[in-house]
Amino acid sequence: MPFTRASQALARFTVLDLTRVRSGPTAVRQLADWGANVIKIETPPHLSEGEGPGGPREGSDFQNLQRNKRAMTLDLKAPEGIAAFKRLASKADVVVENFRPDVKDRLGIDYESLRKINKGIVLASISGFGQDGPYAKRPGFDQIAQGMGGLMSITGLPGQGPVRVGIPIADLTAGLFCALGILTALLEREKSGEGQWVSTSLLQAQIFMLDFQAARFLTEGQVPKQAGNNHPTSIPTGVFKTKDGHLNIAVTGTAIWERFCKAVNHPEWLETADYKTGKLRSQNRDALNAEIDKATAEKTNAEWVDIFNKAGVPCGPIYSVDQMFADEQVKHLGIAQESARADGSRLGLVGQPFKLSRTGSKIATRPPELGEHTDEILKEFGFAADEIAALHKAKAV
Repeated sequence: MPFTRASQALARFTVLDLTRVRSGPTAVRQLADWGANVIKIETPPHLSEGEGPGGPREGSDFQNLQRNKRAMTLDLKAPEGIAAFKRLASKADVVVENFRPDVKDRLGIDYESLRKINKGIVLASISGFGQDGPYAKRPGFDQIAQGMGGLMSITGLPGQGPVRVGIPIADLTAGLFCALGILTALLEREKSGEGQWVSTSLLQAQIFMLDFQAARFLTEGQVPKQAGNNHPTSIPTGVFKTKDGHLNIAVTGTAIWERFCKAVNHPEWLETADYKTGKLRSQNRDALNAEIDKATAEKTNAEWVDIFNKAGVPCGPIYSVDQMFADEQVKHLGIAQESARADGSRLGLVGQPFKLSRTGSKIATRPPELGEHTDEILKEFGFAADEIAALHKAKAV
């Protein structure tokens, strides 16, 4: 039975999804949302130990990660199950996994094994710390990667101690980089005719996301510290009090500094010796921030947003999640999308953050039930009715 694609952009690719929890499903979601034929392969229910990694199937987290996919069950530890998987892989374009590095070797689905049956296969692997090296066999977890990747040392208020960020950023970015790697390998395959092994890790992704903070150390030897809401290099940029809350203001460069001083009706700051240059403003940031707080406390968020935008000074309110989704620009962007659960109840999901003008993405199908499409998928891959029956009899599906 044909299924509804989320897009036509990647419709020619078939992806076997062996991933769990978040980093792997994040990678595969990028492919599913752009129309790839994603087949989520899970453990058969008779082998399940109840709620698996990633939370309950009906929970918002699982539902948001698993849309636009079909699902089947397969016991990869059973000879019949692994043989069936290899038949699927012989016709697929991509296999994605985020097991510990040695698991795929034990199962016999490492890259060298897969390329023997399909030279065009792209195997994508996400691990905690890398596929080899002294930490390769350690279990990976987002917060561990945040700490070892340097992020927690620069997050939070000065002297507060290490602080994790409010989202699993190592998991999410590892998934996004994995998806980018898959697409890069598929593009290269168009020239070479061969697949390859794509690998990334939570630790690599987290370090890459340090970006200029990492470059400051590698190039200049500076070890970044916690700066709270202050930007580490552009001053004044941070959170400032208003009559009814707080506001983000970003004053970078001389031109915006001049516009800012005039907008808050303090042009004398332009002539204050301690604030004459960006370097001086950085050295005297505490005194400057205190003066700005006094000025911004005189008006409401809405008043300042209007004033600063007319003056050409970057600013913005600090929303709670409900306030963010109520914002008129967020509504216009359409990133909040709706689907329905298997029982027909409403399901709110987060859509893709970029658009293509001709082959857009949508929430086309709800997240699948466990094993919902097993027989349908096997039939599509050429399994005969008696072969499918034999897999059921062997409890391999």
